Amino acid sequence: MTQVTPRGFRDILPQEALARERITETVRACFSSHGYLPVETPILEDRSVIETAGRIQDSPFQLFDKDDRLLMLRPDLTLPIARMVAGRMDSTALPARLRYVAPVVREQGALRGQPRQFTQLGVELIGGEGTASESEVVLLLADALARLAVPDWYVVCGSVAPLNALLAACGMGPDFSRKVLSFVHDSDLVGLDELVCETQGLTDAQATALSRIARLNGSEHVVDELDELLRAADVDAEASGVASLRQLLEHCAPLVRQGRLRFDFSIINSFDYYTGLVFKAYAEGIAASLASGGHYDAVLANLGMPSVSACGFAMSLERLQEVLGEQGESGVVTPGVRLAERRLRIAVPKGSLFGDTVRVLEAAGLPVEELRHPGRKLIVSEGDYDYVIVRAQDAPAFVAFGGADCGICGRDSIIEADVDLLQLQDLRYGWCRFVVAEPAANAGMAERAYAWRGTMRVATKYPRITQAYYDRIGQQVDIVQLHGNIELGPIVGMTDRIVDITATGTTLAENDLVVVDNVLECTARFFASPAAYRCDGRIRELAARLGEVAQQGKEDKQ
Repeated sequence: MTQVTPRGFRDILPQEALARERITETVRACFSSHGYLPVETPILEDRSVIETAGRIQDSPFQLFDKDDRLLMLRPDLTLPIARMVAGRMDSTALPARLRYVAPVVREQGALRGQPRQFTQLGVELIGGEGTASESEVVLLLADALARLAVPDWYVVCGSVAPLNALLAACGMGPDFSRKVLSFVHDSDLVGLDELVCETQGLTDAQATALSRIARLNGSEHVVDELDELLRAADVDAEASGVASLRQLLEHCAPLVRQGRLRFDFSIINSFDYYTGLVFKAYAEGIAASLASGGHYDAVLANLGMPSVSACGFAMSLERLQEVLGEQGESGVVTPGVRLAERRLRIAVPKGSLFGDTVRVLEAAGLPVEELRHPGRKLIVSEGDYDYVIVRAQDAPAFVAFGGADCGICGRDSIIEADVDLLQLQDLRYGWCRFVVAEPAANAGMAERAYAWRGTMRVATKYPRITQAYYDRIGQQVDIVQLHGNIELGPIVGMTDRIVDITATGTTLAENDLVVVDNVLECTARFFASPAAYRCDGRIRELAARLGEVAQQGKEDKQ
């Protein structure tokens, strides 16, 4: 019988282990030369203590010990080290420059081919001077990447301060602020635009700034653009964080001159415990960041150490392996080709969205003659573009895991995929809506069943959309996932209702089903891998052109 490891975990054989050792030693020597000292924390942590430090994503890797305490396998090192510093060090020991190399464990959905255990190499600077700490760790990360000879690397910076200051200036209340931050954290810039457009009471300058900040991307000039947006919106200059960003530019001048330091304010979706600078390291040809970090003073404050500055980052050993050409399995694709030397890969949905997708791509100036009639080709190459033809439901996965750089599909497919994507433009075609429906003859039966059963039984092809809807209305639901003819669910008595997609309502009417409630409306969206978007200016240019096409189409219809 073949001996196998659990899903997402694997053995590492000598050849790969030697490569990992070489990389680790290079990074360790770099950190040590800057005065960072080694620390170790337990692989198991008390969940309640870690939750005191900061919000953590739910983890299934938990167990009760004999004392009936709930323990968890650590999902990162920042919170455990903050816990250690707060519990074991006093202010006289600060600043503390700490480094680590350790495995962490995070859950990944089944059937995605993603690892659940990986190794982090990182540092934490606790108790330093605010902006100076940020500059120190950014420069340290740059030094490590340079010593490793990572090809075509750079560091992309953002900050949570400008958006928080802007929301305070808007004065629209906590509910509006939560919605804005939720859209930014979810990388849904289209949803953010819609929220801003429908909100009354914002000035034009405030609305413009809310929509524009998360789309600011580029070199040092971006800080000037940010400053102009915030000044026009009457944002308090001291709270805006612009001064800190200018100091970062000054301290990191060599990186700026080399083109190694960039800005992107969509990057603040990383973790909600960051309080200032947030940054990631990228290299061309890899569909994820090599490192990420930021300023997280609030974590120390939660642990009883207020007014203590904290900043750090973690590098992924597995992603470093791949980008350096070693054996490895990081779960992201590494083509090993510079962006300038290959075509931009666009995931194009087949089926009902295909015709309109070709139309808007052509209107945006892309060559589409071959794409119009692809035959059985899976990839159509024209000019500077590779069109990867996929089912709409698969487009998000192709983009998230590096099979394409950007793509188009309906909003519903993005929600159901639940992967890390940056939603950039509403293309305003492929309109449909999701509805709750039941047989007309069964009016009232679902409510009566819910009253005694305590749950609603619903058939659907779209479990995430369905679950989110019932969570929103506060009803418990038992979802029966089907892949076709879901209308049969309530007709044959298997479920109470269905949640399905409809454009005209014809199929529902033909099966004597009536709409009980609307769930959401969907149109086609243009989206990209966050890594590809931040690395490749062609995607940002295409997003702008597609936005112009969509806006022109909207105006033509009015």
